[in-house]
This record gives sequence, C-alpha cells and structure tokens, in this order.
Amino acid sequence: MSDKNYISIYAKSFSWAGFFLPKETFKKCSALYDFCRIIDNIADDNEKIENKEKKFSQFENDFNQKNFDSPIIKKMWDLIIEFNISLKIVQDLFIGIKSDIKNEVKLNSKKDLLIYSYRVAGTVGLMMAKILKVNKKSSLKSAIDLGIAMQLTNISRDVIEDSKNNRFYIDKSFEEISSTINLADTFYENSFYSIKDIPISFRFSILVARRIYRKIGYKILSKKNLENYLNSGKIYVSNTEKILETFLSIFDLIKLSFINKKNDQVQHDHDLINEEINLDERI
Repeated sequence: MSDKNYISIYAKSFSWAGFFLPKETFKKCSALYDFCRIIDNIADDNEKIENKEKKFSQFENDFNQKNFDSPIIKKMWDLIIEFNISLKIVQDLFIGIKSDIKNEVKLNSKKDLLIYSYRVAGTVGLMMAKILKVNKKSSLKSAIDLGIAMQLTNISRDVIEDSKNNRFYIDKSFEEISSTINLADTFYENSFYSIKDIPISFRFSILVARRIYRKIGYKILSKKNLENYLNSGKIYVSNTEKILETFLSIFDLIKLSFINKKNDQVQHDHDLINEEINLDERI
C-alpha cells in the first residue's frame, strides 16, 4: 500500500494509541505491524489453500534469505538488528499464522488456545516491547501477556466470522465466549504492572491500547446471551468510547506511579505454553 500503512487501516485501536507515541517510535512500531499484517493477510485472503501455501512459503523464504527488494522485509530486519529481536520469536509467528492455512482449523484445549495466541500475538507484544526499550525479563513476559489478552479478545469478538471460514478457535456458545473473555482478563491484569518499566514517553500509549482493547471484551459480556451477541454485529469501540478510555488511562498512569507491587511478583499463566515453547529462550 503506497500512501497508507497497514496499521492505520487494520488496527484502529493501535493507531489511536500510537498517536501518543513519539513519531520515530511509532514509525518503527508501524514497520513491525506492517510485517505481521502482510503475513496475516496471506492466511486470510479468499484464495485456494494451495495458492496461500505457495505465497506464504515464498514470503517466509524471502524473509529468511533477506530479500531486501521487499521494503517490508528490509525494515523488519532493521528492527531485528537494532533491538536484538530473537529470530525464534519471528519463527513462532510464522508457525502460528501458517497453522491457519488449512481447510479447517480447530483448537481443542486451553493449551492449544494459549499456544496459538502466543504465536500469533504474544510474539508481536514481545517484539513491540523490545522496540519500546523494555529489558526486564519479567516485563517482557507481561508484554507477551498483553498480546495474548488482545488475541483472546479478537477470538471472542470474531467467533461467528471465523466459523464461516471454518476456523473454530473456541465453541460458538456464549458460555465459551464469556470464559475466553475472563481468561483474557487475567492476562490483561498480568500485563499492567510491567507498564511501569516502559520508558515514560511510551507508557501512556500502551495503557490506552490496553484499555480500548479490553473494552471490547466488556462490551461482549454486556450482551448477556448468544442471541443478543449475534444480533449486535461486529463489536467495536466507538470514537466517543475511545476518548473516555483515553481519559481513564490517565488514572491508570497515576495508579502505576503509586503501586508498589513488583512486576516479578506477578504469576504469569505461562505453564501450558512452556510445555511446548521455552519462552525464556525468546526473551
């Protein structure tokens, strides 16, 4: 896309929150997002599976071979070098997105759901944190938590749309949707204290993104049952609500400066993920 970057088109909440970042940092976050989005679009395009597999393999190969004819790949490698991002994180992202290129996707357990959410979004949270100059191990784990929380929110919001595309991340029942939002809430909570370790000029932006995305989950819960949920169409946060959540983020910022809870006292719910993926190696 020539005149617009992917982040402003696809991620309105992130774009809103990005307004509060320094311009150079926002450009770097946008470069990361563009890279992630282009891979995601290959998996989501309305094409035959064989074509998608071919395109995906080509892009992955271009990345591995450092094909800098692609500006998106060039910018991603610049980020990897500048912020010392482990290639294992990028490989996890590729594995996660690739798992969606099937005739039918079905996750069968909480473990499957959390590993998938880590791969497609926890990785992005982790890489974003590195761009925002977060270095503490416990804080980087919390960045993974925020990515997972946002992905669980996405899954809860897009159940109907996903099922039409033969993707069944969770069951199509309001009980399962509510349970997934409550699980997301645990990860949102675990992500909060680490925001204190983000440099002050970046901190407010992350608090805003966290609040706006979490609001989607609360709006889903307010539907109370599947019928209301189905009748409400795609749930999103309006601009008026974004302004309110931005205002409330000021109180989060104040709260952060007063709390004494240490980030390394947070119990991260990573046991199921660590059964398959060693997160310490990624951080």
